[in-house]
Amino acid sequence: MAQPLSEQSKAIVTATVPALEAHGGAIVAEMYTRLMADEDIRALFNQSHQQGDSSQHAALASAILGYARNIDNLGALSSVVERIVNKHVSLQIKPEHYTHVATALLGAIEAVLGQAASPEVLEAWGEAYWFLANLLIEAERKMYDDIANAEGGWEGWREFAITGIVRESASVKSFVLRPVDGGPVLRHQPGQYLAFDFDHRDTGKARRNYSISCAPNGEYYRISVKREPGGVISGWLHEVATEGTVLRVAAPAGDFVLKDRPEGEVVLLSAGVGLTPMVAMLETLAANDRSATYLHAAVDGDNLAMEGLSKSLAKRSVIFLETPSDADRAAARYDVEGRITPDWLAANTNTAMSDYYICGPKGFMAMAIAGLRAANVDMDRIHFEFFGPTEDLGVA
Repeated sequence: MAQPLSEQSKAIVTATVPALEAHGGAIVAEMYTRLMADEDIRALFNQSHQQGDSSQHAALASAILGYARNIDNLGALSSVVERIVNKHVSLQIKPEHYTHVATALLGAIEAVLGQAASPEVLEAWGEAYWFLANLLIEAERKMYDDIANAEGGWEGWREFAITGIVRESASVKSFVLRPVDGGPVLRHQPGQYLAFDFDHRDTGKARRNYSISCAPNGEYYRISVKREPGGVISGWLHEVATEGTVLRVAAPAGDFVLKDRPEGEVVLLSAGVGLTPMVAMLETLAANDRSATYLHAAVDGDNLAMEGLSKSLAKRSVIFLETPSDADRAAARYDVEGRITPDWLAANTNTAMSDYYICGPKGFMAMAIAGLRAANVDMDRIHFEFFGPTEDLGVA
């Protein structure tokens, strides 16, 4: 068990909140610079999130500030801690990695704050860091054990072969993955993702997460990947990977999952490639004779993926195309021209009884969450998958 945090350290950490508010971004940027100097640590991070106004940097700065503000009320951070544990387990973060982070964080605090980072401040932050780190390490160890001991589960990286590839749209391909060892696979919770460890000539060392786009079946997984402009890994999957290509995969993780509320209605709300976890949810709900409303937005028909499958599974499916082409109109590939709006959601869904599951670009998600909150939907019925700071979505 983690040792209690001393009252003196709590007081010092609380006193540093104004400095973190003023300099948190600089501290995190310096911290990442130090971490990225180590090639093995660098490989743990998606480098596309390290450029410019980094969402990953902002998320960590927000987390550090939230920890300092709530140092006397850590229960307020339970949902954040759960999300971090899931992310760490998916990426195979182990206890030895925490030492690298501690060195980088404390070094960054000292470098940015200068004389204000007194030995007492650094000692207090060191104690606070390791208090939280040990909590995470304990929770992660339990999750690793639970996954490894479950039917079809495993620990570490397991080899999967691509056994099927389907082009879903102009920019999205689906990949069916089966274990090379021929054994069963862990039945994931719909909405979870897989982590992948890449180390190829064309990719270098890199790790990525992709949502599982099929219902749990005990035999295989499917991921549906959008080719991002300039995306090294997504480009490699689209252009180089073939049937038979072997990938290193960690067990399913993530807390964006269907809630067990059979009495309520389910509304799945996605845009772009945010549809991938929704397909897994739709397949699962249909297999259990539960209905769902599926609302999906895309730019045009060329960017509309898996619509036939989603329409066949949902009780009600509404497709929005922002700028449909003449061919889209002729083929009746959509239901509403334009974007999903808060007014449309309030007028066309049961805001009093529904659980909403949301996944898509940041602006889309911020719109949906704000619109639902304005329609008096409680936050405990608004579920979303987002890897940046939740403040960007208007959620504290």
